[in-house]
Amino acid sequence: MRKWGIIVSLLYALIVVGLLVPGLAVLSGYSTPSSPSFLSDMKSLFALWMVWVPIGILVCGQVVLLFLSVDTSQKRLKPRAPILVSYTVTAMLFALLTFAALSSLGAAVYSDKFIDRFWPTETYVIVAWAILWLLWGIVFLLFFRNSNVPTTRLVSWLLKGSVLELLIAVPCHVIVRRRSDCSAPVATSFGIATGVAVMLLSFGPSVLLLYKKRLDAYAARKTDQGNL
Repeated sequence: MRKWGIIVSLLYALIVVGLLVPGLAVLSGYSTPSSPSFLSDMKSLFALWMVWVPIGILVCGQVVLLFLSVDTSQKRLKPRAPILVSYTVTAMLFALLTFAALSSLGAAVYSDKFIDRFWPTETYVIVAWAILWLLWGIVFLLFFRNSNVPTTRLVSWLLKGSVLELLIAVPCHVIVRRRSDCSAPVATSFGIATGVAVMLLSFGPSVLLLYKKRLDAYAARKTDQGNL
């Protein structure tokens, strides 16, 4: 199962870097595949350190949730430790979804003024996301403090949250594109890319958990047959 976890994680990282980030650039109008400068535009885009922050959050979140799901049979750690890690990672990803949804709404309402008013510097963006991370962490801690919630339930929350975020980001993107806004599509494109990325992220642990459950069922069946 660990090997499959590594393969899924690498595939997810490739999708985020090779498809979603260029897709964000196309949706926002930053560049187009037919442009002669498309490759140089992508090179300059990946040279921005802020681009790698959400990529790192998504890929690290995928890896942590995936391997916590795969290693549910391990009993060496204290029972609460993996759960607290799951809460922290899920809160981090929910903070990213919330930030993307609020940014999309802000772009739809304030048009091109949104970037200058609410995204003045990279530091402001990171601090805003960190505050949302803290708030979601408190919510998860208060809501689940007396229950042992498996990773599967948290992944289900992520899937539902990504769908809700896309239901916000996509209409907002249509609005700003119809208005022919200049910089606002950057925020809505980020919202769409984030929603799709978290949705894909939630499929990895879910699929491996189903696969692991089936393997465990086969192993238990063989054990029962051997005891007969």
